[in-house]
Amino acid sequence: MNLRRVLHILGLVLFILAGAQLLPLVWCLSGTESRAVAGFLSGAALCGLLGLAFRQLGSSEGGLYRREGVLLVVGAWVLASLTGAVPYLVSGVIPSASSALFESASGFTTTGATVLVDIEGAGRPILFWRSFTQWLGGIGIVVLFVALLSELGPGARFLFKLEVPGPKAEVLHARVQDTALALARIYAVLTLAEVLLLLLAGLGMFDALTHTFSTVSTGGFSPHSGSIGFFSPLVRAIVLVFMLAAGVNFALYFSAIRHRNLEMLRDVEFRLYIALLVVAAVAVALDLIGAGHSPLPAALLDAAFQVVSILTTTGFSTVDFSEWPALARSILVALMIVGGCAGSTAGGVKIVRAIIAWKAAMREVRLIFSPNSVVAIVVGREAVPEASVRSVVGLVVLWVVGWGVGTVLLAIGEVRLVTAATASLATLSNVGPGLASVGPQGHFGFFAPWQKLVMVLLMWLGRLEFFALLALFLPRFWRR
Repeated sequence: MNLRRVLHILGLVLFILAGAQLLPLVWCLSGTESRAVAGFLSGAALCGLLGLAFRQLGSSEGGLYRREGVLLVVGAWVLASLTGAVPYLVSGVIPSASSALFESASGFTTTGATVLVDIEGAGRPILFWRSFTQWLGGIGIVVLFVALLSELGPGARFLFKLEVPGPKAEVLHARVQDTALALARIYAVLTLAEVLLLLLAGLGMFDALTHTFSTVSTGGFSPHSGSIGFFSPLVRAIVLVFMLAAGVNFALYFSAIRHRNLEMLRDVEFRLYIALLVVAAVAVALDLIGAGHSPLPAALLDAAFQVVSILTTTGFSTVDFSEWPALARSILVALMIVGGCAGSTAGGVKIVRAIIAWKAAMREVRLIFSPNSVVAIVVGREAVPEASVRSVVGLVVLWVVGWGVGTVLLAIGEVRLVTAATASLATLSNVGPGLASVGPQGHFGFFAPWQKLVMVLLMWLGRLEFFALLALFLPRFWRR
């Protein structure tokens, strides 16, 4: 294990985080945000000093391989969450350390769960920082580093696989650095396009930027307590389209641009993604109409927006869906588990993994009465390697166990089971809102400090998809 090499690169990570904390100071120019100025300057100074220390203790020599790559990815997310909490603490917007860490981790992992009760009262600089952390986390901090750094050597490809998860990490270019740059450009184009459209729809620059950051990252933070319900139907439609786009595998966009074809329409995961959205939206709308909850036009619009928001794990809301009928709420909970496409900014198990896990289960059923059969798992026209099938099954098992353990821990005290179960699911799937007390009109601030730390761990596990983080707890990982 080349720890000095890891420290050297993490030092550069901290320098970039220091620069990121200076950007919200633009919203402090009015002179009425002195507390926020102190918060961001303190955070940037801490990142800078730690970065200098890490660079001095580290070394630019030596290779970066699998174990170093795992430690670097986990270290980057943990450091981002810890240092990102400083502006909340120093400014006094969130005076509790556990709550500040929760808010910071929720931003960088693109979860979108919040402890804030009076969101508008936090001030523009802090609210800009919340959304900007989601934008950074959406593309994956480490993918941006891979795009910017040529010094990672053979470890760059492994870092890319960790940050663009899926049963197979498609390599679009021979050089992984070019691949990361291509995905970052697509991310930037989506960002610019949404900002321009929202400005044309009548939003100010602050609202356009913050909501774009939270949309393309599928994060869901809004500077308004009413979320997207605060805005006009036109703004809701624009946000819906870009949530839908952000939930698609970015590799499909690259392929469509490079080869100038519609190959993505033949992609099994993409087709199921669209089918799920349509079927779920219709089912939810019919349930709302049947229960007399909404008339037809409103039911269709609300159902479509919330289904897209939840399946892509964005978490924006136009209504309080925790008050919807039981069937509609059950559908939304199921969509929280599934999530968007692999290689997108969405969370959850991912659709292609759900396909593989289902086919693996059905294969076991077939083998009961035909034990000597050799049955391959095929997705589309390609056979999935057995190593990938094992990885998917293992991840699903860990995911279910993590959700169950999180539910039990969050239910301790006076927390209702529905609140605990959906809070655990919302943080593990990086969705944001759950049901009951943690619904769209609720918050996570009432949990005990230790329970907030449990949810921070769930956010990290969901964002890193278990394996990288859990590997650090194996003694063998640290052996030479």
